[in-house]
Amino acid sequence: MPKAIQIQRHGGPEEMHLVEVAVGDPGPGEVRVRHHACGVNFIDVYQRGGAYPFPMPLKLGMEGAGVVEAVGPALPGEAPLPLQPGDRVAYASQPPGAYSEVRVMPGKCVVKLPDAIDFETAAAMMLKGMTVQYLLRRTLPQQGLQGGDFVLFHAAAGGVGLIACQWAKALGLRLIGTAGSDEKCRLALAHGAEFMVNYAKEDFAARVKEITGGRGVKVVYDSVGKDTFDKSLDCLMPLGLAVAFGASSGPVPPLNISTLAKASLYVTRPTIFTHMATRESTQAMADDLYAMVTAGHVRIDIGARYALAEAAQAHRDLEARRTTGSLILIP
Repeated sequence: MPKAIQIQRHGGPEEMHLVEVAVGDPGPGEVRVRHHACGVNFIDVYQRGGAYPFPMPLKLGMEGAGVVEAVGPALPGEAPLPLQPGDRVAYASQPPGAYSEVRVMPGKCVVKLPDAIDFETAAAMMLKGMTVQYLLRRTLPQQGLQGGDFVLFHAAAGGVGLIACQWAKALGLRLIGTAGSDEKCRLALAHGAEFMVNYAKEDFAARVKEITGGRGVKVVYDSVGKDTFDKSLDCLMPLGLAVAFGASSGPVPPLNISTLAKASLYVTRPTIFTHMATRESTQAMADDLYAMVTAGHVRIDIGARYALAEAAQAHRDLEARRTTGSLILIP
């Protein structure tokens, strides 16, 4: 029987176990995918720990790449899925379950993978790359973003951050990044960040004001949350946008909306799955990401590879901030 990583209750990495699972045929609107590689993301940590609670038992993992084994019939009133057995595919999708050798899943978020992109690269980039796509292309300040504009991106040396550094540079944006060590700052600079701030040594808000000549940035992309968000607001120019798209340090504290009045600021808390609500939008996002990668504008860095059975160690390393780039599991 195929194997998967499963938890019986929310908790630490010790709750993650490799178990045998029954995988049947796909139903209407579903596909069965045999994975060649699976991605590891902070959202998996949130789900494992209970920040995003799920019914138990829970199989973890939100992205993967592999080959279609079977395709179910069309859903009533919908066209058949544009997939067939043997297709190379990738996805970032609910529900969880990517930490597995084989799975059956909804087909609407499964997209064909170009031959130019290998399975490991795809598994390392789908959730992170499509996150960057909806941030830099769709989650924009009131006046939009143009070449030469300053943006602030926290955790710029992580899997999402390194993609964002490259994508922002390709768009002509002046990305100011933050990270927790000099080594990580150097890595982000090598990937296209124009400026980096080691927030373990410097006040990033003061440094942003210095870099921008006191004007601030048009938008802050903040996946850190509790430790950074209040100061992120101080980095914005009038009519600026604060985008909270994660909470690796903990949830953002309750916000007194009156604090936004000092500069008519905007705040949003988007999720990738809102943008991936339809097959059409999912395909458009994936096509944009594929184009950036195949054109050489974005290089996907795989920071570490783990066997599927080592998924708990991957979580320990991710939570301890010992990693850079993307982490993948090999079934």
